[in-house]
Amino acid sequence: MYDNDDDEWDDADDDEADTLPCPACGQPIFEDSPRCPTCGEYVTAGDASPRRPVWVLATAVVCLALAVWWAIAG
Repeated sequence: MYDNDDDEWDDADDDEADTLPCPACGQPIFEDSPRCPTCGEYVTAGDASPRRPVWVLATAVVCLALAVWWAIAG
């Protein structure tokens, strides 16, 4: 009575359509994935965690040390 031949679909084709190559390593990743599971790199810059350069942290430590020294010496 009801023919299911027209309603069948292939899972493999659906998986391939939902993946893109990682910009860093080229391995396939899902479109909505924030990070590549192979290399761990973030796919977009907006998803990446903010990282401060080492010189910024070093400058902050030096300024803090100078402020403490100034408060103790003064």
